[in-house]
Amino acid sequence: LFNLTAPLTIFPLDLIDRAFSRFRHKDVIHLSRLKDGLNVLELWHGVTYAFKDLSLSCTGQFLQYFLEKKQKHITILVGTSGDTGSSAIESVRGQKNMDIFVLLPKGFCTQIQELQMTTVIEDNVHVFAAHGNSDEIDEPIKELFADVDFARKYNLMSLNSVNWSRIMVQIAHHFYAYFQCAPSLDTTPLPVVEIVVPTGGGGNIAAGCIAQKMGLPIRLVAVVNSNDIIHRTVQHGDFSLSESVKATLASAMDIQEPYNVERILWLLSGSDSRLMKTLMERFSVSKSLKLPEDLHRKLSETLHSCSASDEDITRAMQRCWEENRYLLCPHSAVAAHYHYSQPDRAHLHQKFSCFSFLFSMPRCCLAPASAAKFQDALLRAGLVPQLPPEITALTAMETRSTPLERGKDWAQALREWIEATAQRW
Repeated sequence: LFNLTAPLTIFPLDLIDRAFSRFRHKDVIHLSRLKDGLNVLELWHGVTYAFKDLSLSCTGQFLQYFLEKKQKHITILVGTSGDTGSSAIESVRGQKNMDIFVLLPKGFCTQIQELQMTTVIEDNVHVFAAHGNSDEIDEPIKELFADVDFARKYNLMSLNSVNWSRIMVQIAHHFYAYFQCAPSLDTTPLPVVEIVVPTGGGGNIAAGCIAQKMGLPIRLVAVVNSNDIIHRTVQHGDFSLSESVKATLASAMDIQEPYNVERILWLLSGSDSRLMKTLMERFSVSKSLKLPEDLHRKLSETLHSCSASDEDITRAMQRCWEENRYLLCPHSAVAAHYHYSQPDRAHLHQKFSCFSFLFSMPRCCLAPASAAKFQDALLRAGLVPQLPPEITALTAMETRSTPLERGKDWAQALREWIEATAQRW
């Protein structure tokens, strides 16, 4: 297992400090304890006001460390449904060892999300505005990665949550949530904390499953919007696409192919790679998959799930403001909807005292983004946005992006840009 004679690779101790140096909160993340037992874990105090700043700021530091040691250059390809692109750009902007190519779905991101990407005018940042949805922009990226010779020649990699480093860092969210919310650590067994995870591509819920597998006593709830493939998979074993991606208020979760589900199923199958290969190849062809009964049972034991409509989202945002004077972004409101939809705990505690442990379980709702990024959703809920100066300043900044028109060969366009950019190396 260990080669004790091999030299150890030790990270400089300041890598994490550097990664979090631009976060606005002294504790990096913060737990807000609100009325009615609503605990909101704010993961969005980074540069782009989104939780992905946490994992990507670390990943950017790790990459730069190793690339400098090995004197290498990489080409980063990222498809984004909203927040990943800007966080990825901020994590590597200006770095001489990396060029980043980001595809955003034109018209599916908020104006602020788009501006956070297109206003970064750095030589190593290349933003493409594609006339398609978040699943469609993944296709040309998959095509380039599937071209093994091209991928090797230009050292392609991704900073989407397919990148293990993202998942690794996100595991820490769940441990932090647990230790913030657990009533006591002096009991045996340790108390269980319910963690409610707004879920799109499934990276954060996959990290939670790994934390749970590591022994963390948490009950995981994956809450989705109207694009409910993960909810249907958990409830019925139905991992199949709907007719189309629905545009919702929680736009960063408008995803139909949550690729991290494969990681979760692999984990629950006992690391059965052969089974996963068979299932995923079947899904790739038919875009429809019925989970084997045993695997579905394990999934439904590991995860609970819920789906929230746009109306559910606005109601949760309104209630949280009315009761707490606290603004939720629509993604955080998806988690709050689950909390508000649960039965009144105090009433059930009195009525079913023999099951009191169920009703006293603390609950933590992960908040992936600041409400400041989603003005339209706030206005739709009848609320007034509160915009920090960094967000307001975006509208006056120079922008730069390259359009990708529908019907064009997006993969070929990317190839040509990458080849041209490589001439600078």
